[in-house]
Amino acid sequence: MTRHPRGALFATSTMTGFGIATWVTRTPAIRDELGASIEAMGLVLLGLSIGSMIGILGAGALVRRLGTRPLILLGGALPVVGMVLVALLAPAQVLAGVWAGLFLIGFGSGVAEIGLNVEAAAVERHIGRPVVPVLHACFSLGTVVGGVVGIAMTAARTPVLVHLLVGAAVMAALAAFAALNLQPLPRATAQTDGADAEDATGASRVTTATRRSVITVQLALIAVITLAMAFAEGAASDWLPLLMTTDHDAPEAVGSLVFTGFALAMLIGRSAGTPLVTRLGRGPVVRLCAAVGGIGVLLVVVSPSPVVTAIAAAVWGLGIALGFPLAISAAGDHPTDGDRRVSVVATAGYIAFLVGPPLLGFVGEHLGLQAAMLVPLVLLVAAFVVAPAARDSHDVDVRRTVST
Repeated sequence: MTRHPRGALFATSTMTGFGIATWVTRTPAIRDELGASIEAMGLVLLGLSIGSMIGILGAGALVRRLGTRPLILLGGALPVVGMVLVALLAPAQVLAGVWAGLFLIGFGSGVAEIGLNVEAAAVERHIGRPVVPVLHACFSLGTVVGGVVGIAMTAARTPVLVHLLVGAAVMAALAAFAALNLQPLPRATAQTDGADAEDATGASRVTTATRRSVITVQLALIAVITLAMAFAEGAASDWLPLLMTTDHDAPEAVGSLVFTGFALAMLIGRSAGTPLVTRLGRGPVVRLCAAVGGIGVLLVVVSPSPVVTAIAAAVWGLGIALGFPLAISAAGDHPTDGDRRVSVVATAGYIAFLVGPPLLGFVGEHLGLQAAMLVPLVLLVAAFVVAPAARDSHDVDVRRTVST
């Protein structure tokens, strides 16, 4: 596995983050152009969620049948087309067209994200160095860059049409780079490395039924972590700008700035957190992520001012930064079933990431967006409780169970 193929994975992840930030920073302007209420915006966002759910739920079978490359390539092309549709149809007040554009963005991103995480986990096992946290750091990098561009475009009163078309051009360039350099790791190598090591030691194996029962318990607990972390990230990504403009009467540019601060905190946490994982282990760091992230969300809920909310959003982003990628690494750290496990927990996470925001829209319509953030807070508490499922020693115990 050479640097350029890994770069293809990172470029696709960066593109996804950039695309989401491009959309999120202009949600208040798009809402105004569409003349939509909070509840109506929740319905528009449902296009993104339905597309993503279809893509995510079908991605596991597609990975097993086709491998990861077609999914990643599809995930590079469709979001570009979807962004162009949103750019052209939002100013024309065609809600159905914007819904369709978000559907394409969601479907493409859904299949790509599963493919990216499966491939990155396989590469991580193969080369013995962190890859999944870097992959998600690239996503955060994309959101930060997209957020900064969004702030500049918003401050300059750039029309939504121009902004989103520029964003689509950047996304297309990153997708083209990925298509030219993507060379996935052969699945046979990724899946048999651990098994070969066990065979070399002469270790025996338990029955398939026993192995599956052990894996299922661990996967269920890791899936809770991915669901909570992804829900919290999706809630911030889609609703922080609107929360600032509706609950705090802040200008649109301030809403974009708060979201960008959240994304920057995510980038810092994912880029600088690897030594902490090496020192403390996955489980303790996941618990720390849930605790700090929960504190940030709670502060957003009770915040009396835009300044406090901005600080709380940064704490929120810094706290949950490593939670999702560490859960993916925990799922993939298995001698024989890494790809299947990653597909399962990533699916749970991305469903939460994309279904959660529309749900919060309905809650926010009746209780306010600040109160709606109690939902991700409860989920982060659950992640705090089950965090030991991601610990390194737990993975060792699973291997020992399989080999006895």
